[in-house]
Amino acid sequence: MSARLLLLEDDPAIARTVAYALERDGLAVTHSLLVDDARRQIRAAHFDLLVLDVGLPDGSGLDLLRELRNASPTATLPVLMLSAHGEEIDRVLGLELGADDYLAKPFSPRELAARVKALLRRAGGRTSAGGATGAVHSPPAPGSARSLFQDDEAGQRISLRGQPLPLTRREYRLLAHLLRGAGRIHSREALLAAAWGDDSDSTDRTVDTHIKTLRAKL
Repeated sequence: MSARLLLLEDDPAIARTVAYALERDGLAVTHSLLVDDARRQIRAAHFDLLVLDVGLPDGSGLDLLRELRNASPTATLPVLMLSAHGEEIDRVLGLELGADDYLAKPFSPRELAARVKALLRRAGGRTSAGGATGAVHSPPAPGSARSLFQDDEAGQRISLRGQPLPLTRREYRLLAHLLRGAGRIHSREALLAAAWGDDSDSTDRTVDTHIKTLRAKL
């Protein structure tokens, strides 16, 4: 029986291209344009893997991913995220939230199909999720992002793949706050408070500048 896959993508042209590549490899693809429709599909049917776009008209694929990881029937369902945001910090946040893989647009449909097949092989004996309750799942694998970053809170140092990052004190506080709150939407006010303190006279532009500098160091 063919593996069943749900594709959440609001761009019809991308969806058609992806569906064609996956179906050519023998996968059964169900397409949703909106987050709400994807929720209904997941409740109604069994899927072996999900491909979720991040930016959607009625919400975010990351929000849906968070919901899935917090529900036992879908806690270990393989998920590949698609996003126009290719910066490493964005990929890390998606992985920290529980995605199994992350592919930045534009991408090769053949590469996407190869990644999907690799995820299905790794999933192995996992039970398909969605639809009927009572599915049995293995414990979730450790988050991929946790293996990328190591946060030494006592020394106020963060390492990426074992290599210490050359961060200033403010940059450390900012990145540590972002990693602890992976998947959340952070206001500039919250980031200012985390890195500069409530009494700081710094402005929103200061946060933007430090975020840009952080991305350059990752």
